[in-house]
Amino acid sequence: MTAPNPKQQAAERALAFVEDGTVVGVGTGSTVAYFIEGLGRMRDRIAGAVSSSEQSSRQLKALGIDVLDLNSTGPLGLYVDGADECDPRGHLIKGGGAALTREKIIAEASELFVCIVDASKKVPVLGRFPLPVEVIPMARSLVAREILAMTGGRPVWRTTGEDATPVVTDNGNWILDIHGLAITDPVNLEQVINQIAGVVCVGLFARRKADVLIAGNADPVRF
Repeated sequence: MTAPNPKQQAAERALAFVEDGTVVGVGTGSTVAYFIEGLGRMRDRIAGAVSSSEQSSRQLKALGIDVLDLNSTGPLGLYVDGADECDPRGHLIKGGGAALTREKIIAEASELFVCIVDASKKVPVLGRFPLPVEVIPMARSLVAREILAMTGGRPVWRTTGEDATPVVTDNGNWILDIHGLAITDPVNLEQVINQIAGVVCVGLFARRKADVLIAGNADPVRF
């Protein structure tokens, strides 16, 4: 017998937070893909979705769910997304899928942020997963030097393939992944990195952290 998939379990539990007639904020990633599948089963009960990535938008549209512009919807009641790490206070590292900027915008616009993960993403201190930072391409080296001097973390330009092609975000920018951090004050570090010229967004969700965490089939935890 196949063991239950903890990502799918978390996604299914998050569906209980969806209210009829509302527009749902939707994140990006493998766990969120299960949540979108669930939304497809209840597409006639919701007014549509605001998506954080082109990948999620394609999946939503394929299931017959209207993808709406955040500018036209106004504030959202619910945002559901995954995370690369979550600490005991609900602070997150996100951006492994390079959608961190749009994810942070939708989280900021939402009353309730439900984070869905498998239990391996829960950590005592953030930083085991490299911290993503989205940067304007011309500022890549500048930002890398500033972060190295400021934190001691090791910035690595995110590339893909044998030819080391830069990963390009949906916004047309590049990603630096900061290795070797132990983030004991995520709110402060988020603020400091965001102030570096050329930084578009840092993948610390600390000032606007998760409101609810669902890890696998565990009961939701509120922060």
